[in-house]
Amino acid sequence: MSFTETLARLKTNLDRMEADCRFDIAAVETDAAAMLASLKKHALDNPEPIFAVLRRIKPVLVAKNFALVTLFHDVQDVLTRDDVFAVTYGPKMRVVTDGPDFFLGMPNSPDYERDIAHMRCVIRRNDLPGIVAPFVARTAESIVDAAKGQLEVVSQLTLPVPTRLVGSYFGCTPKYEKDVAAWASTIFQYLFTDLDNDPAVDAAARSASANTRAWLDEVIAAAKASPTQEDTVLNRSFALQNTGLVCMDDISLRNNLLGLITGAIPTTSKCCTQALDELLKRPEVLAGAQQAALADDDATLSQYIFEALRFHPNNPGIFRVATEDYVVGKGTAHATLIPAGTSVLPATQSAMFDETVVENSAEFQINRPAYVYMHWGVGLHTCFGQYINQVQIPGILKPLLRRKNLRRAEGADGALVYTGPFPSSLSVAFD
Repeated sequence: MSFTETLARLKTNLDRMEADCRFDIAAVETDAAAMLASLKKHALDNPEPIFAVLRRIKPVLVAKNFALVTLFHDVQDVLTRDDVFAVTYGPKMRVVTDGPDFFLGMPNSPDYERDIAHMRCVIRRNDLPGIVAPFVARTAESIVDAAKGQLEVVSQLTLPVPTRLVGSYFGCTPKYEKDVAAWASTIFQYLFTDLDNDPAVDAAARSASANTRAWLDEVIAAAKASPTQEDTVLNRSFALQNTGLVCMDDISLRNNLLGLITGAIPTTSKCCTQALDELLKRPEVLAGAQQAALADDDATLSQYIFEALRFHPNNPGIFRVATEDYVVGKGTAHATLIPAGTSVLPATQSAMFDETVVENSAEFQINRPAYVYMHWGVGLHTCFGQYINQVQIPGILKPLLRRKNLRRAEGADGALVYTGPFPSSLSVAFD
């Protein structure tokens, strides 16, 4: 073989080796990307280990245009300073309503006070024992009883009950309850969890919002055309309209109902499902919750459920944006300047595990003071439905917890599965 032929063969072999190497590098890069995506998902699903480290070494983390706040008192400081840390939902709220804002997206203002006062007049805390709790108990019991020992918790229990409560208590009965639950979940994802502004989520939310507006317009018009004496939120709202209150017209009423329904259905389902999942992870704790349910000790049952929810809350935090420069942790060793314009996540989940405030925070304990829990947020924009949820979430789970030998369904069906940010499946069995 000539020298030229040898060189040619060597070049061919080198080219082949280079191609093989590139292939291997590409494979490694693909594997690394998949691993990083998996780690990111795991961190989002289980952020507390990361929060625990940050609480010790960097309680207020500022990176580029984002700040993460992890300590109990700092989180409360951010959420109660609504004059400095504003809500971020206004622009998307106006997309959902196709016009005016919903009070959840408003700053502390006369408009905010007016709209929230109107809704407090028609959704009353004293409705809980006589209207809300009995309806939830009857509805949940009938569903569990009909299940005959096997239940898919999300589609059969935790979504239907709050959707039916909206129909009965609000006076807004949907033609198809699955549609309303799906619309509410889509809108909620768009408003509160779509951090990347995904065009697909945007398009789905616009469609869901249009459908919800059309449905509520229909409901309001039908209720006015055929008035009843039923004591519903809708009929109470009509009574307020008749007094001539400003911004109690049909469009304003529809938008407020739209916002409340969006918050009422998917979050209730999520909290119920995640709390149940946490109880199922802890057989001794589950037994205690079942004993409380069987004894009709609703106060103790609620302690079990909301402590379970502390380990997997609805969201790890609540987004705000700094409207001016502000020092978080002022006077402490970790004092940190958050510049105006910074997106801020006060991590309520982390705050509920802050060892300096929450004793034995890593342990499951049902005797914690109420102030430990931040399931409903803190400050001006504390969840409007917090008192309903404090009754409804335990009420939905109580009939299930009263069943003997409550357990996960066998195989994959017994695992908690998500579609987007919301649980979509968790099956249980019982005797």
